[in-house]
Amino acid sequence: MKKHFVNKALSAALLGCGLWTAGSAGAAVPDSVYLMAYNVHAGGGLNFAWSANRQVWKGIGPGHAFIKSDFGTWGPEKKMYHPNLIQMPDGTWRCVFQVNDYANQFAVAYSADLVKWRPQDYPYMEGVNSCIAPVLSYDAATATYKVVFKTKDGGVYETVSKDFYHFSKPRKVDASVYPSVTEQAFVGGQPVNGQVFKVPYAGVERMVQAVESAAYWAALNGELARDNEVRFRGLKPLEATIKIDAGRTKKISDKLIGIFFEDINYAADGGLYAELVQNRDFEYSQADVKGGNKAWKADFAWTLEGDGGTWEIRTSEPIHENNPNYAVVDVKQPSQVALLNGGFDGIPVREGEKYDLSVFAKQLEGKGGKIRVSLVQDGRVVAQTTLKAPKSDWKKMTAVLKADADADHASIKVEPLGTGKVALDMISLFPQQTFKGRKNGLRADLAQALADLKPKFMRFPGGCVAHGDGLHNIYNWKETIGPLEARKPQRNLWGYHQTKGLGYYEYFQFCEDMGCEPLPVLAAGVSCQNSSDRGHGQQGGIPMDKMPKYVQDVLDLIEWANGDAKTTKWGKLRAEQGHPAPFNLKYIGIGNEDLISKTFEERYLMIVKAVKEKYPDIVVCGTSGPWSEGSDYETGWRLAKDHKIDMIDEHYYQTPGWFIYHQDYYDQYDRNGSKVYLGEYAAHTPGRPNNIETALCEALHICGMERNGDVVAMSSYAPLLAKEHHTQWNPDMIYFNNKEVKPTVGYYVQKLCGNYCGDEYIESTLSVNEGRKGVRERLAVSTVRDSKTGKVYIKMVNLLNHPVKGKLDLSSLKDRFGEAQSLDARLHVLTGNWDDRNARPKESDIKVKPEFDYELPAYSFSLIEI
Repeated sequence: MKKHFVNKALSAALLGCGLWTAGSAGAAVPDSVYLMAYNVHAGGGLNFAWSANRQVWKGIGPGHAFIKSDFGTWGPEKKMYHPNLIQMPDGTWRCVFQVNDYANQFAVAYSADLVKWRPQDYPYMEGVNSCIAPVLSYDAATATYKVVFKTKDGGVYETVSKDFYHFSKPRKVDASVYPSVTEQAFVGGQPVNGQVFKVPYAGVERMVQAVESAAYWAALNGELARDNEVRFRGLKPLEATIKIDAGRTKKISDKLIGIFFEDINYAADGGLYAELVQNRDFEYSQADVKGGNKAWKADFAWTLEGDGGTWEIRTSEPIHENNPNYAVVDVKQPSQVALLNGGFDGIPVREGEKYDLSVFAKQLEGKGGKIRVSLVQDGRVVAQTTLKAPKSDWKKMTAVLKADADADHASIKVEPLGTGKVALDMISLFPQQTFKGRKNGLRADLAQALADLKPKFMRFPGGCVAHGDGLHNIYNWKETIGPLEARKPQRNLWGYHQTKGLGYYEYFQFCEDMGCEPLPVLAAGVSCQNSSDRGHGQQGGIPMDKMPKYVQDVLDLIEWANGDAKTTKWGKLRAEQGHPAPFNLKYIGIGNEDLISKTFEERYLMIVKAVKEKYPDIVVCGTSGPWSEGSDYETGWRLAKDHKIDMIDEHYYQTPGWFIYHQDYYDQYDRNGSKVYLGEYAAHTPGRPNNIETALCEALHICGMERNGDVVAMSSYAPLLAKEHHTQWNPDMIYFNNKEVKPTVGYYVQKLCGNYCGDEYIESTLSVNEGRKGVRERLAVSTVRDSKTGKVYIKMVNLLNHPVKGKLDLSSLKDRFGEAQSLDARLHVLTGNWDDRNARPKESDIKVKPEFDYELPAYSFSLIEI
């Protein structure tokens, strides 16, 4: 969907400057004007100014960036230096620019009109230490691009390309070859240096209109509820007519509301994964935190108590090559030395409950002896057991601890009772009361909060975690199955450690326990374009000669999930882990909000083609980048259309105003094209709270998605979970600590919509007695029917600071009423002040008639269950 706001700003500006005067229609319109391309500051992107006489310049914006750099880790590091453009013989534009002063890469970009730019690529320049101030030229006779650039050691190099993507190894040239291509002008009273081109007037007018359109939508998108008292001052009493037309229906997706899991905000280890011991594998490292916490090493979270010995970390002869570190305690005086671990902000223990303990141990030197394991708090032992003396080879020992008291901040104490050196690893403690009682399972209360949403699917493992912080950090599903000691932990992209104890097996099992479809998402052969590794944040691509192996890994996942337990390699491995029956995987995601560059495109299509050839019934979900518009979005959808990709994953986090004025976002989507999976979305306001305002914006959007449920097949709010005091991202759907689960207002919107959903949309209309802009846009209605139960659900949203007297016409549901004058119904209402973070839905029994009145409270989401 594209929005346009057209005005005559350029013509008015030309007239106002006195550069020419208006006469008859079109008389003031020049054939051409001068256009300057320049860059004010590195974070500002590419700017333009125009002039009729090459002397008086007016900024187009001013300050509007027509393209910004996508190179670097997240926003602040994405810089553009020395942009350089050429116009091709066919009128299109090519641009190169410097990304920083140390990378051996520069950026290349393409545009047909200087307004819309295709995704950027970043060619590697082998053998140089930087690419500074690149200058682009084109030889039409040989159809060859040439880029000349400087290096920080004073060299000048040139590289050539036929396709503006594959560039030759740079060769050093004489410094005199480097051209001077800029001139100085004054824009807004400030001197700038840039390139000047003579261009058609219509092109500049199009650029001005694009800027004005952006400003118009920015104003609407910036509207917040805190200003509604002023915005809607003097509003007359509001009345709305809501008419349900049961004669106009359409089938819609029955998988619309799902959940998105990513290990962000300690969502897995220390969160949903019920393991109570932190750094159980002694595999924490400085690589996890990029040096951000000097204490974050293999001994993190562990301390030595007592003066009867010492301890160290060793790596020779570990349990498994994927877990090379383990602890060695050298006991000089028995019962006077122990290792302590306080878990994740303390180990919560409840009186009478049982906890499964497991420890890998072996005696290296000395007499050895039994190992006592206790749970202690403030000097008091609340649970204790004794393990057998370890042998000379690694062995897993298990026991059950039963707590005789509550403790919120207990520690686990591991105390060798003999002398000599004993090796310890994979020291693990789980509550027996996990979700569904699963071994190596999930925290019961947190998992139940997710199950209560009644999600129709669950996405895993992300999010940016899926494609990782550099190629070496791409999430590898094969490293997350099998015995825990054989799984390969790694750095979490969000700055901590992943044990992968909550791996693909546990994920598929959880989906089965909740009765929802698994939607695993795998990297498209590229890392996150915001990576801090492997090229200073560029979107690294797996080398093409290694892609066949990666493609096979993707195919192997499908075989592992669905393969026969007796006749397939990966099906056998699944059965050995405890699940002989197939998981019946139906969906697979390829890519996660990627920059839709050529590097991405060639790998992405290679994977999609292989999956559809071998498993044609699997629904492949591609990606359209991280935004709801722009170059990645448009290129991602072009690929979907050209290659008939089943479904496309859209991501966007938007302001309340965006959701208010984009209720029709999906109305114009192609009904015969790829389906939509809205994989990540949420309303963001200043300070990033999760409150009534944001929740109602999301309810507005869900109503629009239901109306377009023939196109939008799936959606999931993101992020899902956040541990208090360990949060990298806000807002989130559920916050928690070791004792409490704290659902947000947005959680209850998702729960209502997930619990009361249908597979048939019933057309409805809503009209209001007020024409002021922003009033009707803050109201929404959606009606769906569940064909299995016959129930009808009417959802109504009021994001105004005024109640609305609604007149509901349900007379078209005459088959439901029959001879009855009214029907029993259930009303769910979520309401509060716009900034309320603690509102909860209230339920009541009501009677509905073919025609009846219902007042929509100010700032409310109402759901009538018939």
